[in-house]
Amino acid sequence: MSPNLLAILPLLLTLVLALWLRRTLVALGVGILSGALIIAQFDIVQSLGYLLEIGAKQFYSQDAWQWWHLNVLMAMLLLGSMTQLLARSGAVEQFGDWLYRRIRTGRQARIGVVMLGWLVFIDGIFSCLAVGHVCQPLSQRYGIRQTQLAYLVDSNASPLCSLLPFSSWGPYVMALLAGLSFLPVSALEAFIDVALSNFYAITTLGLSLIVAWFGMGFRPIEKALLAAEPVEPSLTPSQGNPWLLTIPMLTLLVASVGLTLWSGEQQVPSWDISAWLAKADIGAAMRDACLLSTLVTLVLLMLSGRSIGKLLADLAHGVRMIAFAIAILLCTWMIGAVIQDLGVASLLAGWAKLYLSPSLLVAGMFLLCAIMAFATGSSWGTFAIMIPIGGEIAHNMDASLLLPVLSAVMAGSVFGDHCSPISDTSVLSATSSGCLPHDHVVTQLPFALIGAGAALVGFQLVNLSVATLFVWCGVIGTALGLLALMTRFYPPWVSARSQTN
Repeated sequence: MSPNLLAILPLLLTLVLALWLRRTLVALGVGILSGALIIAQFDIVQSLGYLLEIGAKQFYSQDAWQWWHLNVLMAMLLLGSMTQLLARSGAVEQFGDWLYRRIRTGRQARIGVVMLGWLVFIDGIFSCLAVGHVCQPLSQRYGIRQTQLAYLVDSNASPLCSLLPFSSWGPYVMALLAGLSFLPVSALEAFIDVALSNFYAITTLGLSLIVAWFGMGFRPIEKALLAAEPVEPSLTPSQGNPWLLTIPMLTLLVASVGLTLWSGEQQVPSWDISAWLAKADIGAAMRDACLLSTLVTLVLLMLSGRSIGKLLADLAHGVRMIAFAIAILLCTWMIGAVIQDLGVASLLAGWAKLYLSPSLLVAGMFLLCAIMAFATGSSWGTFAIMIPIGGEIAHNMDASLLLPVLSAVMAGSVFGDHCSPISDTSVLSATSSGCLPHDHVVTQLPFALIGAGAALVGFQLVNLSVATLFVWCGVIGTALGLLALMTRFYPPWVSARSQTN
């Protein structure tokens, strides 16, 4: 086997196993082990030594602690713990009880589902579970189809989290971006630039608002059927307390922004917010913001009567829930080191420069990542594999396309995950909303395809160096045009198995 093909073998194994087994952690592990064997020329003892070396370097390298990695891991652990504290303590249900008494119409109920998804921005999975369960009484009271509820829940979970640096997605993605040595800006600035061009996520949020406002796309429940199926007594809400959920969320938001700006201001004497962001220690700011909001959550729950034993159990459960994501992140860092030592990224970038058309790079990357995420059901796994590779290819082909390509990776991964029947958020959105996952996927798919079509147009226009204003005109025009065609030629639908809601 030629040296080039041998060097690329670990990456091929990772991609094939991720698509075949649909288990990102296993695929990454095989890629790391095979790469270590190749680097050590198949000497098992040397391979183990190499693995220990690159593992240790993720935390301590060149006589210094790797604080970015350590801060990211601590932030993720704290967010996982905070998520479980809010979910298991009844804070989310309390907010739902409070919200239930303030909704008067079906439109208000649908908008309320969207707004609650925006409030619970901390994590995609948490949002799917919390919003679906909380809003089921609203859907029954106002005749919202369970499939429509699932669509509104799912569309305001992962797509929203992918745009916010202070969600659980932020530290993870910024850690991947920070691993690109040729990144022209800080990881935070890159995340913001990438988010501003994530056409799929932004379009999906806009479409969900349109669906919520006009109630389009899903046949409402007949009044007779609604009257025959009143809200069950167990779902009848009490007075409710919104602050158990609202205060921790606001604390996380304000502290994240404030501490980020403050850390940058310490390094820049002038009044320049962009310079503050460039110099900010985002890892430390996120860590401290997560710690503060978790402490606030603990205090509020203790004051509300929850015992210390239960709080400690919730914290431990949160750590266990986030452990898998942390394991993926650690493997991502390690396989990044392996790929770098093998020279894979430079090799792929060279091939891409020879055989790929730069004029189709951004849109092509969107489609590739969409297929990967759809097949694996994992946006995070696709990020882990494709952000380093896509970044290296763009950097070598056309450095000006680096950030657009990274946006395409993010957007394609979110789209594929959003409409995948094996995605955890798809399944949880359906089950928490009371419908079958198959019904949710089928009824959500037309809207997802509208968002994907608009995003594809946007990324191709970016690839052709069209001005930003005209790019967004193309994205919005495509989305609205496809939506108009759908409503004209494809009437409101609902799966036969959901007829009784």
